[in-house]
Amino acid sequence: MNDHAHPARERRSGPAPHAPGAAPSGATWATAVRATLHCLTGCAVGEILGMVIGTALRWGNVPTMALAIALAFVFGYSLTLFAVVRAGLSLKAAVRVALAADTVSIAVMELVDNGIIALTPGAMDAGLTDWLFWSALLGGFVVAFLVTAPVNKWMIGRGKGHAVVHTHH
Repeated sequence: MNDHAHPARERRSGPAPHAPGAAPSGATWATAVRATLHCLTGCAVGEILGMVIGTALRWGNVPTMALAIALAFVFGYSLTLFAVVRAGLSLKAAVRVALAADTVSIAVMELVDNGIIALTPGAMDAGLTDWLFWSALLGGFVVAFLVTAPVNKWMIGRGKGHAVVHTHH
């Protein structure tokens, strides 16, 4: 007897790969986690930089948060932008891909993260050397990751978000 299963007799669980309603390949939790970590990296760099700059310059809460959010988008988009330009896309095409791939992910991440920071009593008034400042910021990233990963999985499964980037790698 042959130890190898006959391909025609293999049983598959779930819908066939190209069945209506089936998620495109790559819509796994591993893919969603990688996409979310990619997004989180850019967001974290930009947001930490913005919070540190605003806090060090003794800006108020609103301008500090606005700077942090703006820099989170800039750094979040730039990671994707540089990757797809290196893959051979023109700058104009790369900008379109970055916007399509990252806008929802960054927006969800920023909404959750900044919501947590804003709702943590005293976090926005804490200084750079205060434990509360860093714990609220980093805790917000953890919660934002946990909320954004399922969003990214859903989007990738529909050929949106980071699925757009993967077609250019």
